[in-house]
Amino acid sequence: MAIAKAERLMNLALCLLGARRPLSKRELRDSIEAYVEAARPDRGGAGSDDSFNRMFERDKDDLRELGLVIETVENVDGEVGYLARRDSNRLPPITLDAEEAAALGLAAKVWQQARLAGAASGALQKLRAAGLPEEVDPYEGHAALEPRIPVHEAAFEPLMLACRDRRPVLFDYRKASAAHPEPRHVEPWALECWRGHWYLAGFDRGRGAERVFRLSRITGKVRSRGTGFTAPVPDVVTVRETVASWAGETADRSALIRLRSGAGYPLRAKAAKVRELDDGWDELEIPYGHGLDAWLVEFGPDVVVVEPAELRADVVDRLRAVAKG
Repeated sequence: MAIAKAERLMNLALCLLGARRPLSKRELRDSIEAYVEAARPDRGGAGSDDSFNRMFERDKDDLRELGLVIETVENVDGEVGYLARRDSNRLPPITLDAEEAAALGLAAKVWQQARLAGAASGALQKLRAAGLPEEVDPYEGHAALEPRIPVHEAAFEPLMLACRDRRPVLFDYRKASAAHPEPRHVEPWALECWRGHWYLAGFDRGRGAERVFRLSRITGKVRSRGTGFTAPVPDVVTVRETVASWAGETADRSALIRLRSGAGYPLRAKAAKVRELDDGWDELEIPYGHGLDAWLVEFGPDVVVVEPAELRADVVDRLRAVAKG
């Protein structure tokens, strides 16, 4: 069935592109074998014309969705004809530099992992038809080091579609310091990958402010809720900058912590100073910024905050909240 429809669409497109004048439904029906079969009396009796008309309208809509520009023209006798002019259906040559081709390759791999392989394949085929050189293969790496963007979160695909369609969503979200998830009603703006994790930026209706959510902390299904946004979408959505500030990347001071020997390698990589102690612990000086307390809690009993006092208190409060469940 899929092959038959593809062949029928191809034949219709060729007829419309090859015609020098608008073709009526009757002429198209008589020129394409599949339409001739659909209009045979033994296939539908008096209703055969209706079957052809429904098939033709679906095919015409499918071709337009694929990008074919089909004009509807009415002649002096009032008969409607259809034509696809070549100059209206010709794209200029597409040239991509190395960085643009690499971006296409990464996008295609993200789509493949997000169960959008069909869309990715179709997009690349359209680019090749429009002039993308065959030697530019976004699926193949051309360097010794090949970047990869993992997409393992089930929330990625519905959130990507919601961002595209400007559609509010509802999901359950568990903060780092909470034992149980809470419902969030969000107007999604943008998705971005930062250091191996995907984040969503959007307007949280319940809090009445912009928020950034880590997709790995979304539990359950992402559900659509209503249409239309209530808050304006900013021209530039700074997902990475927001997450970096929460993670202490924009720190302007230092904290002193004790770290169990052989543990906490991400903390060690950030340390400005490391001093080995005698009791199986090391003392580290690390950058201190907003969100450092949430990050330190993830290391559990392997980390003890020495100073400043407010950071120590924040970490203790978070650990108590988790312990209470």
